[in-house]
Amino acid sequence: MEFSTKSGSPEKQRGGSVVVGVFESRKLTLAAELLDKASQSYISDIIRRGDMEGKAGTTLLLHHVPGTLCDRVLLVGLGKEREFREREYGAAIRTAIKTLNETGAFDATFFLTELAVRKHSTAWRVRQAALIALDATYRFDRFKSKKEEIRRPLKKVTFAVERRNELAQAEEALVQGHAIAEGMALARTLGNLPGNVCTPTYLAEQAIELATEFKLDCQILEREEMAKLGMNSLLSVARGSHQPPKFIVLQYRGKKGSDKPVVLVGKGITFDTGGISLKPGPEMDEMKFDMCGAASVLGTLKAVARMMLPINLIVVVPAVENMPGGNASRPGDIVTSMSGQTIEILNTDAEGRLILCDALTYVERFEPQAVVDVATLTGACVIALGGVASGLLSNSDALARDLLHAGEDAADRAWQMPLWEEYQEQLRSNFADMANIGGRAAGTITAACFLSRYTKKYDWAHLDIAGTAWLSGKEKGATGRPVPLLTHYLLKLAGKLN
Repeated sequence: MEFSTKSGSPEKQRGGSVVVGVFESRKLTLAAELLDKASQSYISDIIRRGDMEGKAGTTLLLHHVPGTLCDRVLLVGLGKEREFREREYGAAIRTAIKTLNETGAFDATFFLTELAVRKHSTAWRVRQAALIALDATYRFDRFKSKKEEIRRPLKKVTFAVERRNELAQAEEALVQGHAIAEGMALARTLGNLPGNVCTPTYLAEQAIELATEFKLDCQILEREEMAKLGMNSLLSVARGSHQPPKFIVLQYRGKKGSDKPVVLVGKGITFDTGGISLKPGPEMDEMKFDMCGAASVLGTLKAVARMMLPINLIVVVPAVENMPGGNASRPGDIVTSMSGQTIEILNTDAEGRLILCDALTYVERFEPQAVVDVATLTGACVIALGGVASGLLSNSDALARDLLHAGEDAADRAWQMPLWEEYQEQLRSNFADMANIGGRAAGTITAACFLSRYTKKYDWAHLDIAGTAWLSGKEKGATGRPVPLLTHYLLKLAGKLN
């Protein structure tokens, strides 16, 4: 899909379709009013007859509207004007894109990007529109023998802006939205791949491809190298699998000098059976999504490299498969992590923290300005926050605030939970420095407490995306979250967010 921006009147737009909005009850937006005036009330007459009320999620496609130069006009219901905010704006863009893509429209000019959305700039509206357009048309049909063909998919989209002096910022935002959507698509595809394809080795190969495409530094540590470094906690998770573990390090240098890097660490459990603490059978297929943390940081790196942001970014992915087997770790086993701290493994299904702790120790060598780990870590987070917000815990209030603001701006929200010292008591072990689980109560918090013991030397935040990384049911599939949150955080850090 090709994107562009322009400034102009809707009635003067040539081409396939013009997209304008209608609020409840039958209130035309400014662009729709201009079309109505040019058509001598043709649109308002149709609306008065009851064909369009303006309810959110509804559309009405009009052909050959008098006084216009386009083939069709698509009216999109926006809901109540006083309730029109970020969520409603995104839903309107998504509805319009899906409708046009299914009706054979080849090109379209969107005047929805001229609508006021509280506290948000034209650049924000354009960036979100491009991101949503590409996300709405994403398809994963790699393994379908008969692919569903769209007869004439939407190919060209133009986003209108009110003033010509906003075009430069809108164009930059368009590039950003496109790059973020590419990152999300990579994250979604990696997440959607089955476990027999997306193995630790496959993730390493994808990292090498990214490094080649964007001229990044790439290092893949093998089992022997991890053992020399003392990553015994990570390696304990890989013991039951025939798939060799991989430790992936990618470095993007967008800023010269001694600027300290931001480090993103993504949990890469390419399939999680639970190990000896075997998960129940129903919905275990969804455990292919347990590497969505890894997928999201790789997607974020792709977006950053595509935008050529002036920052230094390092992405680290510990990638393993968690399987039962004759050599698998047992409940009660004790391992020594890379930091020298010992861990009593009470449950082999709490494996994500076992690989992340060694990765969080490893990244100390980069002397980072901030570290964010991203993981589908706890079912408790799904119970606490559902699929709406990612869980956020941090040892730095400033970093937490930056991430929360980025999530709000990106419409990819997170919610901060406490990381108080009192919760650490639940990780006590009679036989080691700590246990790898703290019981059912406050499971998301105690998991982060475990990780916090390995992050004393830098500002750190943890994103638990167990509820947001994928959808179940009829719409089953990876979402690409939290790529938008992470990229907005990095855009702000780079001074490129308008």
